Amino acid sequence: MSRGLAWQVARERAAAAAPAAAIEHVPLHRAGGRVLAADVHTPIPLPHYASSAMDGWAVRGAAPWRLVEGPGIEAGEAVVIVTGGLVPDGADAVLRSEAGRVVDGRLEPVGETGHRDVAERRHIRPAGTEASAGELVLGAGSLVTPPRVALAAATGADRLTVRRRPRVALVLTGDEVVESGVPAPGRVRDSFRLALPAILDELGAEAIAVHRVGDDPAATADAITADRVDLVVTTGGTGGSHADQVRVAVERLGAEVLVPSVAMRPGGPTFLARLPDRLVLGLPGNPLAAVLGLLAIGGPLLGEWTGRTAATMTVVAAEALAGTRGATRLVPVAVGDGGATPTAHLGSGMLRGLAAADAVLVVPEEGVDRGASAAALPLPWPT
Repeated sequence: MSRGLAWQVARERAAAAAPAAAIEHVPLHRAGGRVLAADVHTPIPLPHYASSAMDGWAVRGAAPWRLVEGPGIEAGEAVVIVTGGLVPDGADAVLRSEAGRVVDGRLEPVGETGHRDVAERRHIRPAGTEASAGELVLGAGSLVTPPRVALAAATGADRLTVRRRPRVALVLTGDEVVESGVPAPGRVRDSFRLALPAILDELGAEAIAVHRVGDDPAATADAITADRVDLVVTTGGTGGSHADQVRVAVERLGAEVLVPSVAMRPGGPTFLARLPDRLVLGLPGNPLAAVLGLLAIGGPLLGEWTGRTAATMTVVAAEALAGTRGATRLVPVAVGDGGATPTAHLGSGMLRGLAAADAVLVVPEEGVDRGASAAALPLPWPT
């Protein structure tokens, strides 16, 4: 296997491989974290009625005011109102509760605050102060955050048009893997079945199937094509040994290889291929290498696919980091006031260093000097 495509070239090819996203209409409670596929215009003014900004009384005309039940008021009248309540037609102001007093059924303002509330026509929120009817409030391409869900609800929307999450099948290969308990010598515990669906979810995709297969090209090919999915993510079998059968299976299926491998360490054997109805992202079998391959190549692929930006961030290296000839190094780092420091335990088969990291520093071939700014991959999960 050659040393692979340059880091940036591989990422650009991965992004370019993303198909046009399918769209769907989902209820608001399922829209969070999705990307809007259509603009949202409010059909009503926001707010859609004049409302009170205070608890107190809606008043009309000059004081004193006679208290009435409403709903309308005439000059010289007042009606009790609560924050957010509908302001009666004709009201001039809202007198806040602490700035008024009622004596013998008559309301009077108290002190300078009370007189200014009335004179300056305070505490009425007119209809349409936030948005006019027909105004664009959320643009296509926006990530649907909790405040945006709330804003959509305020317009009266019950559903939103969003990009459908890519459906993913996981094909986990290897004869040496056990799925529960403490593994015996020569065996390893399956860490991918739990971690990869969670990471894919953070990247905007949905893992709907998981297959465990041995080192068998025919069984691997069957698993790759078993489900109605958009993307298959495999683990293991991407190297060049006699046991690495995923590449053999993909070749037998007639896939077009888009990224044969990547000049990065760890994760170099990561590949991306296209079948007529799905993409295949092949990740190495070592845990750290696999996760970094998913972030490095799956990140831009799914970012373009879902509309969620897969941008890098910039950090300051707390220490000098040597480069690797002909390859980009990916180094999990903890980011603090002193800059970005590599975590401990960074072997390609280890997860402890990544578990302690805040980002992944991208070290070019020439290395990074202490105190220099460098690109880094943000981790898609909370740190």
